[in-house]
Amino acid sequence: MTNDYRFEFRPYQRRFLRSLTTNHGNWNIREGIILRLTDESGKLGWGEIAPISWFGSETLEQALDFCRQLPDKITDEIIFSIPDKLPACQFGFESAWESEFFSMPYDASSLKSAKPPTRLAPPCPMPHAQFYSGLLPAGEAALNQWETLWQQGYRTFKWKIGVYTIADELKIFESLIHTLPAFTKLRLDANGGLSYEEANLWLWTCDNLKANGELPLEIEFIEQPLPVEQFQQMLELSTSYKTAIALDESVATLGQLAACHQQGWRGIFVIKPGIVGSPSRLRKFCHQHKIDTVFSSVFETAIARQAALKLAAELYQNNRAIGFGIDHFFEQEETWFQSLWNDL
Repeated sequence: MTNDYRFEFRPYQRRFLRSLTTNHGNWNIREGIILRLTDESGKLGWGEIAPISWFGSETLEQALDFCRQLPDKITDEIIFSIPDKLPACQFGFESAWESEFFSMPYDASSLKSAKPPTRLAPPCPMPHAQFYSGLLPAGEAALNQWETLWQQGYRTFKWKIGVYTIADELKIFESLIHTLPAFTKLRLDANGGLSYEEANLWLWTCDNLKANGELPLEIEFIEQPLPVEQFQQMLELSTSYKTAIALDESVATLGQLAACHQQGWRGIFVIKPGIVGSPSRLRKFCHQHKIDTVFSSVFETAIARQAALKLAAELYQNNRAIGFGIDHFFEQEETWFQSLWNDL
C-alpha cells in the first residue's frame, strides 16, 4: 500500500559565529532545506537536506530544483526513487519518512503550532560512543579554543591541517600536543590538502614522536591526507606507517564508500550521514561489511542531527568519538527555528 504525504519545505541560511577555515577555503554561511511531511492523520515527519557540493554532494540549487518540481502530495515511491546524484536529498526525504515524529500526533488544523524539534537526544543509546569529538579551528586559534571545549566535556579533538604552511603547522602541532591533557585523543584533518611528501612528513612525525616516547597523547588518525583522486597513494601510506589514516572526502557518498571498500580499503571510514545518501542502504552496507566507522557532522541543524545520531547508534562497531562537536560554531537553534517557520 502506498502512503500519501503532504510535502512542504523551507530553505534556510545559518551564519557561522566564526568562519570555518579548511583546505577548501572559508565557509561563512551554512545553507540547506528543512522538509516537513504530514500523513493523512496529521502526524508529522521532519527532514533536512544539507548538501556540501565541494565535498561530493549535489549543490543547494539542484536540491531546491528537485523540491520545487515535486507535487504538494508525495508518496513512498517518490521518496525511495530519488536518484543517486542527489544523496543529500535521499537522506533528507528518507529520514523524514522514517522520522520518529510520525508517532507524535498533532492537530492537523493548527500546524503553525508544530515547530521543528531543536534540542534532541539520540533516540537510542550509544554505549560504544560515549562522547563527541570537538572541532578545533585551524592554525594557532586551536591553542586558545581547546580549553573551552574541554570544560564542556570534550576529550577527543579534531584539528584542521593543510591550511597553512606545513612548517608553521608542525610548530603549532608541537605546542598543541604538549598543551592538551595527556589522556586526550587528537585527530588531524587535512581535507585532502596535503601533497604526497607532506602526508609522509606528517605520518613520519607522528610515528617518530610515539616511538621516541615524546607523544604525550594519542593521535587517533590523520583524516583524508590526500585528494580523492590519490586513493592508491593513501592505500599505500596506510600500510607504511603505524599512525592510522581515515578516508573522508573519498567516501562522501554510498557509491564512493562501496568503491573504496571494493578496492581494498580496510581502514577507517568517516561517514557524513547528511550527504552519504539513503539511510536504509547505508545500514545494509555497514551490516554486511562491518566497516570501521566514524560518523561525522555536515554542520546540519538538529533535524538532520537527530537522524544522523540514530544511524550512528545503530551502526557503530567501535568506541570512537562521533564527530558532532560543532555546536560552538552556531547561535542557539531555538530562536533561529522560530524565525524560519513563523510564516508556515
